[in-house]
Formats: sequence, C-alpha cells, structure tokens
Amino acid sequence: MKDDTYIKTCIASTLVILLAALIKEAILSNIVYLPAVPDICLICVLFISLQNGKLFGETSGFFSGLCLDFLSAGPFGLNCLYRTVLGYCGGLFNKVLNTDGILTPALLVLAASMLKGGLLLCISILFPMVHIRFSPFTMIFFWEIAENTLLSPFIFKLLNLFKKFIVVKPEAAI
Repeated sequence: MKDDTYIKTCIASTLVILLAALIKEAILSNIVYLPAVPDICLICVLFISLQNGKLFGETSGFFSGLCLDFLSAGPFGLNCLYRTVLGYCGGLFNKVLNTDGILTPALLVLAASMLKGGLLLCISILFPMVHIRFSPFTMIFFWEIAENTLLSPFIFKLLNLFKKFIVVKPEAAI
C-alpha cells in the first residue's frame, strides 16, 4: 500500500512538472511583453520538495531539468544539474515551514531563484568551455526573480488544491 502511494505521487508530480515546463517553454516564452520568462517549474519543484522531502525534491528537480533540457536550446544536462540541487535544498525544509500564507512562498522562491543564479554562475565558472548564456547581474535575471516571487503565492495556492495527489500522506512519508 505504501509503494502504491509513492507511485501515484510520483506520477502526479511528474504530470504537474511536465505541464509547468510546457507552459513555460511553449506559452510564456512567446509573450513579447514579458521582460523575462518566469520559472514556473522552479516554483513547482520547490512546492513538491517542501511537501514531500529531499527524495521527491531531487527527483522532481531532475525530471523538470530533463524536460527543460529537451525543450530548450541550452547545454544538455545543465538544467538537470542545478534543478536537482534546488529540489534537494527545498526538501531539507520538508514540513518545517508553513507555506499556506503569502509571504513564506514568496521568500522561499526568492531565495531559490537567487540560489539558481548562484549555481548557474558557479557552473559557468567551473565549466568555461560550455557556453552558458547567463549572468546573474542583468536586468533580465532581476525581472525573472521578481516574476517568480510575485507568482509563487498564486502557484502555491493552486498546487494546494491538488495536494492530495502530489503530496505523500504523513503516515507514508519517508
């Protein structure tokens, strides 16, 4: 019975992340008036990892990175690498923080977005031969952080509606 709950949660989380990746890459990236594309996958991965722990966090982070690697033109594996780390870091705060309000999700996503910038900067320094078009010191990245922070309470509320599908029950938690 426990394994059945894990499988259902993995499938539901995977579908949420796949939908978020498609919305990000197919719809939001084509809106001309947005100064930057908000990272909806990052917000979903953070929600899933905060609710389910490190294992689900790094798994959902890896899968979201894999989806974005296939949908984007960046170096293959880059998104998988830093999103796995972000999912794991979010899972460290499993069921410790109350994410029902407005301020907590916004601050968590703000911190995760800044960590994303730091990780991408470190990766670009450690692997200079890989052409990563990223700098955390641009206005585009500032706008991405602002959009992620403003969208996070709404996305957390939306994902709370589907909590029974994408959250492992407390008695079955790892």
